[in-house]
Formats: sequence, structure tokens, C-alpha cells
Amino acid sequence: MPCFHDPAAFAFAAVLERRWKEVLREYEGIRDALVPWHERKLYEQGWQVFAIFNFPLGEAVDDHAERCPVTASIVREHIPRHGAAGFSVLAPGTRIHSHQGYQGEFLRCHLGLIVPKGDCALKIETEARPWRAGQVMIFDDRYEHEAWNLTDEERVVLLIDFVP
Repeated sequence: MPCFHDPAAFAFAAVLERRWKEVLREYEGIRDALVPWHERKLYEQGWQVFAIFNFPLGEAVDDHAERCPVTASIVREHIPRHGAAGFSVLAPGTRIHSHQGYQGEFLRCHLGLIVPKGDCALKIETEARPWRAGQVMIFDDRYEHEAWNLTDEERVVLLIDFVP
């Protein structure tokens, strides 16, 4: 099974790419509500999130889905078997240590929203790929992977776990 998957194999990827600027606008409206990612052993500093749907069952989080109605509706309508979904932000100089994700049936989707130029990428096993604003990256986070943003600007993605 491949680490990275072709986004064209998933119909929702085209919807996300077509509507990415709307999703970015919603991120800009909640950026003051980000919280540190709870698994502190994976990083020293600089990884923040805003959950819209919980893991693993995909229940809406408090009023977060209401604060991001476009993003929430895209996920609900186009990714019926989703788990967690929300914004993931890596501050400048942040490195997420190598780790394996949840060993269930989920794949992970990242929609690039703000992607700085420079050394900012996701590496799964031996293959590293940069994010691109407005583009979807789909991967299997059950494999050993790490991520980093060694630039002077933040990196923001919409993260969605889903069952293919």
C-alpha cells in the first residue's frame, strides 16, 4: 500500500481545491482560537490546531463547526466517512518528530492553505513532499512520518481524516 495517494482518486479532493480560498477565509476568522496540539511529546513548540470535528467518530466540536460553516458543510457533504477535521498550523521553526498515526482504517488529507516558500514539508518513510496552497495531499499516516516548517512564516493546512 502506498504512503502517498493520488488525490484524483478521491472526488472530494477536487471540491476542496475548488473552494480552498473560502476555507482559508474561515481559518482567518478563527486564528485567535488555536490551541496547542495535545501530544506534546511529538514537538517542542509551535504546533497549534482548531478542531471542527472530533477523532475518531467525526462529531462536530462545540461551536467550532458553526464558526466554520463552509468548511463543515464541505466535510459533511463530500466526505461522509470522516473522522477528525480541522486546521493545523506549524509556526516558523517547528518540527514534528517522526511518529506513526492511529492504526485504524483512516487516510489523512491535507489541503494547503498558507504554505511558505522554503524548507517546509511532510516526509513519510523516505519520501518528502512540500505542501502547496490550494492543493490536496493524501497520505497514510500509519507509516512513520514527520513534518517541519523551517521558514519564517506559518504553515496552515486543513486536516481531514477519512475512511476511503
